[in-house]
Amino acid sequence: MYIRNLILILTSTLILTSTTSAGEIGERIALMAERFIGTPYDPDPLGTYVREKVIVHDEEVDCMYLTFRAVELALSKSPEEAIEIALEKRFFTKGILGSDGKVLNYDERYQYGEDMIDSKKFGEEITSDLGRTISIQGSRGRMEIKIIPAPEIKNIINKLKSGDIVFFVKKPQKRLLGEIVGHIGVIKVEKDNIYLIHASGRKNGKGTTVKVPFLDYIKDMDFAGIKVTRFKDP
Repeated sequence: MYIRNLILILTSTLILTSTTSAGEIGERIALMAERFIGTPYDPDPLGTYVREKVIVHDEEVDCMYLTFRAVELALSKSPEEAIEIALEKRFFTKGILGSDGKVLNYDERYQYGEDMIDSKKFGEEITSDLGRTISIQGSRGRMEIKIIPAPEIKNIINKLKSGDIVFFVKKPQKRLLGEIVGHIGVIKVEKDNIYLIHASGRKNGKGTTVKVPFLDYIKDMDFAGIKVTRFKDP
């Protein structure tokens, strides 16, 4: 699986960098996320990549790692550059590699999706631009947060673009450690069809990265609503 992923990622990177018309950054993010479809879910509660203190661990992915890698690979021209981008984007400060290739300060990483949004390193938040929002109880220093509520999502899906990052917000009563975001996925638009690419699974369980119709996913989800970020082309 690791060799397969590496070949697909390297091939995609070469395709994107071999032409000046590689497409919008959102399309590149969606393409890179798509390359992980079928990759097993990382069941480690901490995240194997965090536990092993590495940047690249493509054998298994969780929703945060999938998002990290899709963005890093889309913004880079080589696997090496993707690592440098990761050191800039995954941390409150900046990741530091030791001589053995391990990250020395993984405790400074983003552990929560809401911190990724606030950092603006993963696109500009466009939640309020998409449609009607409501305010719900916040946590972790946030008094309240604005979301597109679950019943309203179907009304804004046609405004979504490839590469949009969707952060699924937990209901306040469902939060275990004060976490606001419970899941993350990447949008892929194909003609009139809108898909969600996400690492589907549970910690200490099984799963895989899948691509599903977005409407089907939101129909059965148990989240309060969503927040959305988008990268804009230079």
